[in-house]
Amino acid sequence: MLNDYISDLIQSGAEHTELRAQQTETVKVALIGGNLVANQSGKAGGVCARVCKNGSWGFASCADYDEDSVKDVLREAKENAAFLDGKLKKGKPALPQTKPFFTAPPAPSPVLPRKVYVDFATELDAYIEKTYPRLSGRKIIVTSEKFEKLLCASNGTKAHTVAPRVYVYVFLSADTKDGDTLELFDVLNGGSGYFPDYFTDPLLYAEKIEKLYRKLIDKTEGVFPEAGVADVILAPSLAGMLAHEAVGHTVEADLVLGGSVAGHMLGKQVASPLVSMVDFAHTAFGSPCPLPVFVDDEGTECEDEILIKDGILVGYMNNLESAKHFGMTPRGNARAFAFNDEPLIRMRNTAVLPGTDKLDDMIASIDDGYYLISTGNGQADTTGEFMFGVTMGYEIKNGKLGKALRDTTISGVAFEMLKTVTMLSDEPEWDSSGYCGKKQPMPVGLGGPAVKCKVTIGGQ
Repeated sequence: MLNDYISDLIQSGAEHTELRAQQTETVKVALIGGNLVANQSGKAGGVCARVCKNGSWGFASCADYDEDSVKDVLREAKENAAFLDGKLKKGKPALPQTKPFFTAPPAPSPVLPRKVYVDFATELDAYIEKTYPRLSGRKIIVTSEKFEKLLCASNGTKAHTVAPRVYVYVFLSADTKDGDTLELFDVLNGGSGYFPDYFTDPLLYAEKIEKLYRKLIDKTEGVFPEAGVADVILAPSLAGMLAHEAVGHTVEADLVLGGSVAGHMLGKQVASPLVSMVDFAHTAFGSPCPLPVFVDDEGTECEDEILIKDGILVGYMNNLESAKHFGMTPRGNARAFAFNDEPLIRMRNTAVLPGTDKLDDMIASIDDGYYLISTGNGQADTTGEFMFGVTMGYEIKNGKLGKALRDTTISGVAFEMLKTVTMLSDEPEWDSSGYCGKKQPMPVGLGGPAVKCKVTIGGQ
């Protein structure tokens, strides 16, 4: 647990100042074909300081964390801010003052030997090998991370937080009749918390592994879609990915200032009136978010940021500086990944809000189209254009699911695609096992309901 060497060094004043001590602990265990290929743990941390003087930022960090190191980085950050202020002479007014946020010191975290992770993965692998002899390959990955931060800021914030996350990934592969090898993966379980919170007996996940296996076998007998614009239903994982990549990044205020397409769309219709989208802080739909964030790394208490309401773009995600520029309220979107990273404007738990439709009714409403379930990769840019790989999906013929699909792609312009939305399911789902890669990796949650829309799909 981090000792407090920083809280007595921050004083309120005209210059916005942050001091952040951080320690990150990781565990990774991986089995391929029953062979242990990774069994590792790591720990990294340090302290950083950031100071804003008349609009110029000074930053300094150190991998050591003790009283002398804290004083050194604070002094260096102030000197860097003063130096840049003397050169740039921005003369900007003080940043907005947010109310202070306090937390009590967290409880001690459980410490598990790596053998616990290895034993779980080994037993799970043995079950898969015995149960599914048709498989040509299998891989199991267990990851555990813990981000501990002690943050003090000149607005009076003093927060000591611990954010653990853990996941188990299962990859299965099988051969097709024509000799190709196809792979499909799923996240077995996980989210915010520690390994024992989610994983005890591997056999509790037999049903989920069976579903993954059946999808893989369907895929080995699958067909390629017909290329062109099609009626589709995007499963929640795909809808969440598009919300994050193709919409969310366009409404991050730093990217808006850099020329994002959303810069001239505030207050305008960007989606069907059925569509609303929120970047949730820590609670959504009456339950904790998959990766709750209560205070950001500028010391701002986190609140939900409404981005799209009834099809109208109503907000951006901000840090203190961009909120001042746009005349908006900062709601805690400034996040830093490592101790030597400066906070950037980042998403937290971004989701399309659910509708009132049942998935079965959505499928029944399509005569000729596709139900697209999962994605493995993709790209989007600040114009809102996107292209995503689809790793699992099915034809829809006369309102019923047909043959499985081989790998394909979907593409389009997010704000145009969202205008074609005609149905939203009433059951949202979350994904939180990946990272956002905007300059720094960052754990994020993304989600939403199933979405009926039109999109361009690739063929063979």
